[in-house]
Amino acid sequence: MKDVYILAIETSCDETSMAIVKNGHHVESFTVLTQMDTHANYGGVVPEIASRMHTENITLVFEETMKKSKIKMAQIDAIAVTYAPGLLGSLLVGVEFAKTIAFVYNKPLIAVNHTIGHIYANNIDNELQFPLLALVVSGGHTDLIEMNKDYDFNVLGSTMDDAIGEAFDKVARVLDLKYPGGPNVERLAKLGQPTYKLPKPLNDKSLNFSFSGLKSSIINLVHNERQRNHEINKEDLACSFQTTAFDEVTRKVELALQHKKYRQLIIAGGVSASQYLRKEIKTLADKYDILLNIPDFKYCTDNAAMIGAAAYPLYLEKKFADYSLNAQSGASLNSK
Repeated sequence: MKDVYILAIETSCDETSMAIVKNGHHVESFTVLTQMDTHANYGGVVPEIASRMHTENITLVFEETMKKSKIKMAQIDAIAVTYAPGLLGSLLVGVEFAKTIAFVYNKPLIAVNHTIGHIYANNIDNELQFPLLALVVSGGHTDLIEMNKDYDFNVLGSTMDDAIGEAFDKVARVLDLKYPGGPNVERLAKLGQPTYKLPKPLNDKSLNFSFSGLKSSIINLVHNERQRNHEINKEDLACSFQTTAFDEVTRKVELALQHKKYRQLIIAGGVSASQYLRKEIKTLADKYDILLNIPDFKYCTDNAAMIGAAAYPLYLEKKFADYSLNAQSGASLNSK
């Protein structure tokens, strides 16, 4: 069978990224141009700035990706692009560029859901083993998803309010930490102990999540202590928050593993870069003797390589988009 090369484009938030992925598993070329330093000045991503910077950078990223690969456009079999979910302005830049390239070079166009991309990051230099349980943890998602085959998604549980990544970002602001919040909270937490007693989020037998109450308890605690002129031990509070949040995530994953026998457990999304979470999930996987896969760190955060991996099954099924494709700020996993 002929090798399939997919040029993938990802611009859902504040990373302009492109990659060339062979057969859905092997990354031939990979470029990420981050805007993190710019948005750190504002304490978070500013959508208008993000879309403008994507517009400025996307041609440069395309040229760099092609140059590093030494692959000619004639060898590219399809163009894949993130169309949803994400920041609408940012997504539009990628979608319009992808449509232009697909038209100019007469290549099929493949629309990829960003969240599905995070799941298929586990297919890079690896292979998904079905049935599997996926834990998706990011700034917009905290989901437990069952897959019995490619592109077969059964959502077992999801967040009822804040996603875990969003909670980390908000707690980081309360602790006066710079953007991005998650990595900075984890760095601080390594220096502390879980000495603060915090409420367990949605401590029930369902597979759903809730982090709004935990986040609010941190905000109220810090406010009240400052009103009393009491000093906050930021290291201990960061550690207490991280431990409480991830212990609940791990508990829900264990509940899911008790319901059904899976061949593989995978973690997806930006929060999967957390060393603490990786350690806790590894311990759980060993306990239940289940195959565990976590993407390489560079494929955990937003990147185009995962989009190329997720596009491959769609290419094989000839599920192509036409030039009416538009960006969407939100989309379910099973959206057509």
